[in-house]
Amino acid sequence: MAQLSDLIIGHPEVTTFNELLELVKHAAESGQMFLEFDVKPDYRDTPRNWQWVLESAFTRGISYD
Repeated sequence: MAQLSDLIIGHPEVTTFNELLELVKHAAESGQMFLEFDVKPDYRDTPRNWQWVLESAFTRGISYD
């Protein structure tokens, strides 16, 4: 299980919600089965529906558009 706090703490180079989104996608592609929202991301660009956005990204994984 991936915890959002572990992803944020483990990657201090991530400074925006969009960068966190890519990190969450990568966690899904790396074989993580679940994502726990144990903290709220504290980035300036964090949307109101951040949980839905992250869950959706985690479910879809990395897209190669």
